[in-house]
Amino acid sequence: MPTFLHTADWQLGKPFARVEDDAKRALLQQERIEVLRRIGTLARERKAAFILVAGDLFDSTTPSKSTVAAACSAIREMGVPVYAIPGNHDHGGVGSVWTQPFFELTRQQLAPNLHLLLEPRPIELDSAILLPCPLLRRHEVTDPTAWLRNPELTDSLPADKPRIVLAHGSIQGFGSQEDDDELGAGSGTAAGIANFLDLTRLPAGSCDYLALGDWHGMKEITPGAWYAGTPERDRFPKGEGNQPGHVLCVTVERGSAPVVEPVATARFGWHQIEQEFRDDSDLEACAARVEELLAGRSGADLLRLELRGRLGMDAMTRLETLLELWQSRLLRLKLSNQTRLAPSDAEVEALTRRAGDPLISRVAMRLVARAAGADENAAAVARIALRELHAQTAGMPRALS
Repeated sequence: MPTFLHTADWQLGKPFARVEDDAKRALLQQERIEVLRRIGTLARERKAAFILVAGDLFDSTTPSKSTVAAACSAIREMGVPVYAIPGNHDHGGVGSVWTQPFFELTRQQLAPNLHLLLEPRPIELDSAILLPCPLLRRHEVTDPTAWLRNPELTDSLPADKPRIVLAHGSIQGFGSQEDDDELGAGSGTAAGIANFLDLTRLPAGSCDYLALGDWHGMKEITPGAWYAGTPERDRFPKGEGNQPGHVLCVTVERGSAPVVEPVATARFGWHQIEQEFRDDSDLEACAARVEELLAGRSGADLLRLELRGRLGMDAMTRLETLLELWQSRLLRLKLSNQTRLAPSDAEVEALTRRAGDPLISRVAMRLVARAAGADENAAAVARIALRELHAQTAGMPRALS
């Protein structure tokens, strides 16, 4: 009854191209190596017999040599056998990383405990049978698990050892979703869903656990089939039930339901906030929400911030200050700011009723009228001009009328 760790979608070497700051981008890339050390610590703590990587160990078929070396070094430190299949990002086709002499030499020197399963055939371990379903192309048009439907295969395996399937792909109802930050094509093809795993056609009782990869959130498909998700988050939240940042600790026995324990492994937080400003007081409520998420941290979070509504001129200036502060603290601020300037009655009066400054008053009244007009382009320019006028006159004394 072995205990093992199920993980997937490490995607080492991921470029994070939308992060403009080089130093911050490097932190995100390095953390994908650091999480491997946390996985190794967990394996030792739980006395795991082995670790399974269900595809996409690398982000591409051509990772840099430094990425290969860093990965192999971290895998060696895990101290237990690591069995991995290629996924769609690092598929096992001609010219892939797995066929390169440099990779094999580095693996031999730094990670002799790493075993690549590049063929769909049973692998017998001391305590389990592995049934790998590697991807040899980025988009497989046939079901990678089809070879498991052969009844002769089931009959030929040892009866007492649990059987564990490793597969990378999509099941009916959902599959991998490319985040809008991701580069490259999604998983669809003209013929339908690529790398489609039809788990319903596997013979009853033929396997005891299905270790799946491709979906970046942890998800239970059936009590015996799980997506582990990526161990370090790599994209903003996408709906309910998407729980990236975990590794699964699994105990399995032949003919019994596996015991699956999710263990959190992520360090970086990927957050999303939507805020509608109905009045200026909502700005401070938004600031409080952001500060609660960041919890005093710097350089450990990414935030998608969607803003809309209306703010007065002072509040708009305050918002710009806050955005600048958050930008400095966050690894990335992905901002959608649809906030419109809507001067308060007091701010309008302060500009339009300046008895000692009749020119300013007249200009302000024209800008207020234009800002409320039907021509949106002209209104937008007028709102900008009002803000500038407000900023220039904020410290000027008003003559008494």
